[in-house]
Amino acid sequence: MIRIAITGASGKMGRAITNLALQDTDIEIVGLIEAKGHPMAGRAHDLMGGKPPLITDDIDRGIQDADVIVDFTEVRASLEFFRAANEKGIADVIGTTGFKDDDMRFLREARGARVVISPNMSIGMNILFDLAQRVSSLVGDAYDAEIVELHHRWKKDAPSGSALKIKDAVLAGQSGREWIEVFGREGMIGERKKDEIGIMSIRGGDIVGEHTLYFAGVGERLELTHKAWSRDNFARGALLAAKWLAGKSPGIYSMKDVLGL
Repeated sequence: MIRIAITGASGKMGRAITNLALQDTDIEIVGLIEAKGHPMAGRAHDLMGGKPPLITDDIDRGIQDADVIVDFTEVRASLEFFRAANEKGIADVIGTTGFKDDDMRFLREARGARVVISPNMSIGMNILFDLAQRVSSLVGDAYDAEIVELHHRWKKDAPSGSALKIKDAVLAGQSGREWIEVFGREGMIGERKKDEIGIMSIRGGDIVGEHTLYFAGVGERLELTHKAWSRDNFARGALLAAKWLAGKSPGIYSMKDVLGL
């Protein structure tokens, strides 16, 4: 039995994770955490049917009995959860996006940390990351690479962490190439440069998440697309990662490690 604590427990992702965890006989929810002063602090989670634990805004109390934290919040909060978990030897699954280079350096340099971090925990999306690198290496510079991502109107960061990871996979597939990264285009910019890779962000409605990688050649186009209709995809992958991570030695892992890709 894996004991987990869920951060942002009353939010959209927190509820999706809680709901699926309650259906998994290999998982026990031992902590539900919200931000300091959150109106749900001290109250029962409606999905728990009146059973403990209560939602808390005290990090130490929320994680004290956990083997693994499952965290989909925002960067500052995620770093705080990570710091508290690492001090107690608790593993951490992080699906938060928007980390900067300094934040990632902090995670990597933390002694003894056990972390799975990915901007997208969806199993299908992580297969797309793997395919992006493989296809990039096959087509080379004969095809132009462009990425389009769509998300709901409430998403705060752009481009999405998943779009950036697709971009990184394309670059890794042609590691010797001097790429020019372009984030949106406007005005009289001239013709597309051969070594450009473009990322376009669309925001609207309640789109959970869509990503398409285009390899555009002369006379043909290859498209790799992932569409998410439910946050359960991300929650399911995160719980898979939590169970996988529980028995692992210290390290910074990705969903690629979890899935054996």
